[in-house]
Amino acid sequence: MDKNKYNAIVIGSGVGGLATAVRLAKSNLKVTVIEANPFFGGKVNSKQFGAYRFDMGPSIFTEPHLINELITYSESKKVTFQYHKLEESCRYFFSDGQRLTIKPGQETVATTISEKLGEDRNNVNKFLERQRKNYQSVYPIFISVSLHRFKHWFNKNVPKALLRFTKYGLTSSMHSVNSKSFSNPKTVQLLDRMATYNGSSPYKTPGILNIISHLELNVGPAMPKGGMVAISETLYKLCLELGVEFQFNEKVTSILHNNSNVSGVKTAKGTYAAEIVVSNMDVHFTYEKLLSNFSAPVMSLKQEKSSSAIVFYWGIKKQFPKLGIHNIFFTENYKEEFNHIFDKKEVYSDPTIYLHISSKIEKNDAPPNGENWFVMINAPINTNQNWDEEIQKLKKHILKKLSIELEEDIESLIEVEEINEPRKIEAIYSGKQGSIYGNSSNSPMAALYRHPNFSKKLKGLYFTGVTVHPGGGIPLALNSARIVERCVLEDIEKNEIRITNSDKTHTS
Repeated sequence: MDKNKYNAIVIGSGVGGLATAVRLAKSNLKVTVIEANPFFGGKVNSKQFGAYRFDMGPSIFTEPHLINELITYSESKKVTFQYHKLEESCRYFFSDGQRLTIKPGQETVATTISEKLGEDRNNVNKFLERQRKNYQSVYPIFISVSLHRFKHWFNKNVPKALLRFTKYGLTSSMHSVNSKSFSNPKTVQLLDRMATYNGSSPYKTPGILNIISHLELNVGPAMPKGGMVAISETLYKLCLELGVEFQFNEKVTSILHNNSNVSGVKTAKGTYAAEIVVSNMDVHFTYEKLLSNFSAPVMSLKQEKSSSAIVFYWGIKKQFPKLGIHNIFFTENYKEEFNHIFDKKEVYSDPTIYLHISSKIEKNDAPPNGENWFVMINAPINTNQNWDEEIQKLKKHILKKLSIELEEDIESLIEVEEINEPRKIEAIYSGKQGSIYGNSSNSPMAALYRHPNFSKKLKGLYFTGVTVHPGGGIPLALNSARIVERCVLEDIEKNEIRITNSDKTHTS
């Protein structure tokens, strides 16, 4: 077989791309992953600055069973994945000085919110139970299958999900649902925060997104042993074991096609032939940069984009017992913060601060008596703001706010610093305008407009990752890989894709 001929080419090695490569290789296809960067993992990568290690991207991890499912494909059983089950979901610091630590578990959360925020315990329990049932109903008909293939809708879970239609909050915003459910604005703010997990506004995104609170509060987060990068490392090891090849430092410049079928890709170094091409690149850039001569799906790509972020990676030469692994310092005016992000396209003067410290549990991530601070605020996408100026103003504000809250001069404790921001997110991770998740979920129809996991016009072209169905976040990216695998195998079975010259024996 020609060394540049494959059954499947995956463009990009983010979590969605790696998981897709695993699944296609498991299905006995010859697969290569072409990555523009010198590292794998996309945003889920790690860097060392001085004596401090940082996960550069996502820091919240739920549903570890999705990784464990992929590990079952390891024939040698040498690839393993271990994680800590965290005792806390998050520590919250409200603008009036109140502090609240949430430990996961439905009954525990109900008790905590009742005792600390004055809500009726039964009411909290009822809300969390509703989100649990909503999640379990929606998962098999929305998250783990394609919305865009009629065949996927024929399963036994659909009637049950439809019976709960009025429970989802599809016609109300997340904030509206939460403010009608609870009397304390702090409870509402705590729950509204879940919209940020896919880069959306709780004042615009539909109430069904409250299912995120089921994973955050009822189930609770985990932390991979070795940090979030262990997710990418595990998937990469699985790829290698299954025979997947990798081309690093190689940028795909176009997706090749003959009439209505893909035929491979072109890079700066040459041409690769394949019957299947899977893009893990931001779907906007896939069309703009790799399919520039091909008509793009206008309605899907013109939707409002998700938020971006500004992150300060600080090596702090002191430990703070007041802080946990995940910490939130809320702004007083949450609505105005989201108004700035999505409507004004400005960094809010007093944004909510998320502070993640993996060294609280991964002791090697910082030197003794030190901590690795991942300090993030949600930011607008890049529309040519003066980012250098905005970042400096933001840094001063964050340092002042944290110094007051923690009663310590934080700036004097910073040993190392690195910064990530919308321009870098676009340049390094190919997120259009620095958007982290492609489109936001800021409309009731957002889920239907999110790009499908396959092309309706080019046979053999598929899409994986956080910018396509089912959406943003590591669990959803892993599910996008599952959907791509199913679609590919269906198309092979229907002879819409014909696998030739494979040195593996295909079994569907």
